[in-house]
Amino acid sequence: MNDDTPEILATITPSTPRRVVGIIILCTFGSLLVYVGVTRPPEDLLLQLFMLVVGGGGLALSEAMRRATAKRLELTETELRDSSGEVLARIDQIVAIDRGTFAIKPSNGFLLRLSDSAAGNHWAPGLWWRLGRRVGVGGITSASEAKVTSEILTALVARRAYEESTPSE
Repeated sequence: MNDDTPEILATITPSTPRRVVGIIILCTFGSLLVYVGVTRPPEDLLLQLFMLVVGGGGLALSEAMRRATAKRLELTETELRDSSGEVLARIDQIVAIDRGTFAIKPSNGFLLRLSDSAAGNHWAPGLWWRLGRRVGVGGITSASEAKVTSEILTALVARRAYEESTPSE
């Protein structure tokens, strides 16, 4: 292992059964709408067009979910990233971690509140999303892996806050 490569503290891997079921449901939804829109079109042309567009969107979303959930999330001392190297959040950006029952977060996951939104908005269906200063992690992921990762993140953020508040000698 290179000295340049940071150690991976935790990983979040999409659950294979949930991944398969999610992709099948989206693909079935899109296919059915396209099928009905073509074989038994409604009398209103706009409704038929709507069905075809939404069906095509469902098929595109199933492909996006398939690609996104082929990756895993990795937590290092400095960042939370996916296995392709895309950084979701740097540890020094994280202000708070919310994993409460009533938090607006993905299922089986947690929500990160960041100090800035420089990275822009992004969505990896079934795995994570970033909207402004919030990053939601979870969806079809394992609840236990997400919980461990959020607890390690909490410890890293607390350590950073302690180091910032302690005067250096």
